Amino acid sequence: MKIPIRLAGIDAPECAHFGRPAQPFSTDALAWLTNYILGRRVRVKVYRRDQYDRIVGTVYVRRFLIRRDVGLEMLKSGLATTYEARTGAEFGGLEEKYKEAEAQAKANKCGMWGGKPEHFESPREYKTRMNALQGEQDGSKP
Repeated sequence: MKIPIRLAGIDAPECAHFGRPAQPFSTDALAWLTNYILGRRVRVKVYRRDQYDRIVGTVYVRRFLIRRDVGLEMLKSGLATTYEARTGAEFGGLEEKYKEAEAQAKANKCGMWGGKPEHFESPREYKTRMNALQGEQDGSKP
């Protein structure tokens, strides 16, 4: 059975979809996530469903006999940001822990934080820019 799940509290770079280009590090983030959970039993602490009918929750896997928070590990790897949307954010009480992990990844220049900061665009900024471009294109149609 396939159940779509949105990792609570994090936002990863966007892959190409809906005619939009892929964001830098999107393939790295997807490959990391696939490698991290593929073939493993996952457990999800479910919070709610989102507007796309996905389960929003904290996902855990066992790695080396230790239960790991997948979202937290993505943040530590520098392949996700802390969720920045103004509405609909769900952290399950882990927001400060997530922000600390993101700050540490930035300081260590892990993943997407390894490049020049002036060229960095967060997943939230990317989605906002893409939505604005889409709005301009829709507005210019006859």
